[in-house]
Amino acid sequence: MIRIGVADTTFARYDMGRSVIDELQKTDTGIVVERYTVPGIKDLPVACLKLFRERGCDIVVACGMPGPKPVDKISAQIASTGLMQVQLMTGKHIIEVFVHEDEARDSKELAWLSDRRAREHALNAYHLVRDPAYLTRFAGQGLRQGFEDVGPVEGSVGGYRH
Repeated sequence: MIRIGVADTTFARYDMGRSVIDELQKTDTGIVVERYTVPGIKDLPVACLKLFRERGCDIVVACGMPGPKPVDKISAQIASTGLMQVQLMTGKHIIEVFVHEDEARDSKELAWLSDRRAREHALNAYHLVRDPAYLTRFAGQGLRQGFEDVGPVEGSVGGYRH
């Protein structure tokens, strides 16, 4: 049975953890989801480590929403580095779902982007555990989570062929 962890924060202005869980449950009702909520993004690495070590997760989706100020960008980088360290320590993936507040024009777009990015990354996490080769067919295709895909560069020979 697949066990997927969801780590999120109270600092975020949108409940991305709920979006991740909803998408996973719609995809496969046999998944066990373990959620761990912390105050801020710099707390996410420990949350992810606990989800791996104490709750036996196969993969973790880490959701955070850095603010628009320079100090928020620094905090996001520190958190991201910590998440990478946990991945190396455990040999397991953490799918980082960060939505920066200044990525959106307004609150409505921020909510839309947060939900969409969380759901798309939930599917990435699912495929990495259930069937890692699934994602290979989309290599080099310029897929983006949240905003529209950009597609492959002109003349690209990569990607999935039937």
